[in-house]
This record gives sequence, C-alpha cells and structure tokens, in this order.
Amino acid sequence: MISQYPRNAKFLYSALYTFTNYDIIRIIEENGVRTKVERGGRVFPVSDKAGDVVTALKKYALKNNVELKNCTVKSLIIKDCNVVGVKTSDGDIYAEKVIVCTGGKSYPKTGSTGDGYKFAKQAGHTIIEPKASLIPVITEEKWVKELMGLSLRNIRITAFNKNNKKMYSDFGEMLFTHFGISGPVVLSMSAYLKNIGNEKYRIEVDLKSGLDEEQLASRIMRDFEKYSRKHLINSLDDLLPKAMIPVIVSLSQIEPHKTVCEITREERNELVRILKHFPLTAVGVRPVEEAIVTSGGVKVSEINPSTMESKLVKGLYFAGEVIDVDGYTGGYNLQAAFSTGYLAGMNAAMEV
Repeated sequence: MISQYPRNAKFLYSALYTFTNYDIIRIIEENGVRTKVERGGRVFPVSDKAGDVVTALKKYALKNNVELKNCTVKSLIIKDCNVVGVKTSDGDIYAEKVIVCTGGKSYPKTGSTGDGYKFAKQAGHTIIEPKASLIPVITEEKWVKELMGLSLRNIRITAFNKNNKKMYSDFGEMLFTHFGISGPVVLSMSAYLKNIGNEKYRIEVDLKSGLDEEQLASRIMRDFEKYSRKHLINSLDDLLPKAMIPVIVSLSQIEPHKTVCEITREERNELVRILKHFPLTAVGVRPVEEAIVTSGGVKVSEINPSTMESKLVKGLYFAGEVIDVDGYTGGYNLQAAFSTGYLAGMNAAMEV
C-alpha cells in the first residue's frame, strides 16, 4: 500500500496500519452497501453509485451521535497555542479539539476550495504549494482534436524526460480529448511528470502491446494480402479504430492512396514502428480544478504522524487531502483520507 504514494509515504504508515482498506470496506458493508473487487484490486459498490458510499458513511456517523451543521467555517479560534473552536457563518463553536479535513483544491464543486490551507496558515503551518495531480495531460500535437472521444484499451504508455530518461511506463486505458489525453493510465502518469509546463515530455504509446514488432509485421502482411488491391487508407480497418487510420497514415508519411501491393518493406516497417511507438508530446496539464487530487498541502513534518495532531497548536488535527500526501489513481487517495481521518478522530476523542 505504501508504494502507491509517491510523496511522503512514510508519514502514512501509522494511519494505514491503524485503519486499513479492509476496515473501510467493513464499515461500508455493515451500513448497507455491498462491494465488489474489479481489475487491479479496485473496490467499488456493487451498484456503481458513489452516492451509496456517502449514504453509508452518513448513516455510520449519525448512528454514533454525530451532529451535522451546515454552516461555513470562517477561521479557527486559537488562544495561547491551543485551539478552542471555530468561527462560522452561524456564530462561534467552541471545542477542545478541531480536525481540519477540508480536502485540497481539486473538484471545488464538492466544497474543496482550499479553505483548509487558510486555517493551517492561521495556525502557523507551512503550506507546500498545491498543484494538480492525477490530471489530464495537454499535448503539443493539435491533431488530437480529430481523435476526441476515442478510447483505447490494452495500450502501454511510456514517458521520457528531456534527457531521454524513462519517467513512467504502464499498461491500461487512455482517452483522446480536445486538448490532449486522459484516462486511468494517463492520470497516473501525470503524477510522475514533475516539471510539466516548464519541461516537455516525450510520450510513446504502444497501440499493439500484445504483439511484438515481428508479430505485428506478420499481422500487417496478412491484412495487406487480404486487401492487396485497396489503397492504404482503406486497408487498416481490421487493425485500427477508423478515426485513427488517417493519423497513423499521415505519421507514416506513406501516400494514403498508394495501392497496398505497391507498399515497400521499408514503408511496412515504418508503419510497425509508429504503431509500437505512437508519438505524443506532453507540454502541460489541465487546471487544478480538474484534477482528481491535489499534490501539496500542510507540511507533514509539522504534524504528528501517530496522531495527526499539529505540532504547533495543541488540539488541532489534520486529515485527508489538505495534508501534503497524495497517491496514484485506484482509490489510494480515498484510503489515505479514511485512514488519517480515523487516526485524527480517535486521538481527538481521547480524554485529556
């Protein structure tokens, strides 16, 4: 589990050990939501409705005498390095313990507008600059618009930095958009492209990851024998999605209306190369508001990892995405939120 968090993973050790992925599954199921395990070990409600998980957690909270208040927190109330409550739009609420679990800056429609950073700063905490993570990637190539909406499965994507060092490689699903690429494997890749925006990354997509180059060359030869009297542009329907064919042919620099029987071995080899090393250039990412998760947040060295309590202000705790910890796609960020939330809650509830 720890390996799924590229930044400050060791900080999560106590939290993940105290409240595991099996614990959250148990709580959800005990409160009426059956779960299922899909490819990659990902756990979902059988209904595929996220709202059912919210309902189960709310049921669990109310069962444990939690009182929900629908007001806006304006600031913390701190006296003599002790938190004593919060100022809200409905007046002051006094409490010996306060847990800041407001999320990051991604998905502001859910309420995560970055308020937690303001509260942490008020308490004297350092904020590591919040940035987008698990975010769709913008490409230099404008022809991606022609492929918008096309989803590819079973591809391998690899990213290289300016020094040709491999930064990421994985197998999965991707999606073309009007600005570039997205999909699970691209979102995971984005977490590795540290200086994107200031630095370009060379992307290669293996469109036929189940075949090596020799096998792919043989497959193309069979198709060419089958469609020997057709033009190249009309001979690849068995091999590629229709929308991709003009792009692949253009990148191969083979005359699109050349008869298949006239195509040379060198041209076939070039076709194989492009299908195994389909080129893209990553030049940026979408705004943080479109990210699945925020990288950055409250500096972990200022939080006790065994309790989630602030080392600067007594009685103040942090949990979830507001902390400078983020994971890869696959439910790991939710688990970090559940685990740190549990640890913060249990310690905040202890008698002084």
